[in-house]
Amino acid sequence: MATGRTHRPATRSRGIPEATVARLPLYLRALTALSERSVPTVSSEELAAAAGVNSAKLRKDFSYLGSYGTRGVGYDVEYLVYQISRELGLTQDWPVVIVGIGNLGAALANYGGFASRGFRVAALIDADPAMTGKPVAGIPVQHTENLEKIIQDNGVSIGVIATPAGAAQQVADRLVAAGVTSILNFAPTVLNVPDGVDVRKVDLSIELQILAFHEQRKAGEEAATDGALPTAATDGALPTAATDGALPTAATRKESADQGPDGDVPAVMPA
Repeated sequence: MATGRTHRPATRSRGIPEATVARLPLYLRALTALSERSVPTVSSEELAAAAGVNSAKLRKDFSYLGSYGTRGVGYDVEYLVYQISRELGLTQDWPVVIVGIGNLGAALANYGGFASRGFRVAALIDADPAMTGKPVAGIPVQHTENLEKIIQDNGVSIGVIATPAGAAQQVADRLVAAGVTSILNFAPTVLNVPDGVDVRKVDLSIELQILAFHEQRKAGEEAATDGALPTAATDGALPTAATDGALPTAATRKESADQGPDGDVPAVMPA
């Protein structure tokens, strides 16, 4: 069976932009839902709406995969599921280790979506001796002293860090030294890794702070509305979207918040 150690995703060698790669999981999630409903084909507009992007961007993204659909018919759902899965490397087995089996690590271990998406939790590792041998999601926890051997024995190239912040860098260093080349970091700290090692950071507190910002803005808009600000028909009118210096509407603020340098910022972990 192929492992992550010897096979890398084809996306980089094919020159697919990182922004497009980041949107592929969104398309795959939408396509999988269609497949489960036995929908045979889908138009670019329908799929774009389901994935939360615009149809022009979707068509451009798919052109990098060599998929252009059929005029009047759309895209073949099952073929796109296969094609995107292949580009993401999900048609092969990716053994993963999770380091740090506290509440978050245990929740990740119990997440049922890994196996269905091509990821196999090969080992659970924790520094607490009291955790050693304890089964979590049917997998016995192993001690960190065996980390290097575990990685080598299982051919692991993807590591998940769910430790406290203070331990994360040391764990990352050991993972990299043992051969791990991709890290998903849930610890609330920035990791320093050598070139050639990919790190994706998931910081739940930052995401909540961003949501709090938008909630505060919405509350401010409601307060301003209650305070009866002048309308465009009165003296001192606020500029409209058609004038220079236009105030952004709630819709434009959401769009800009959802966009990065090359478009939509994807969810970090697809549902």
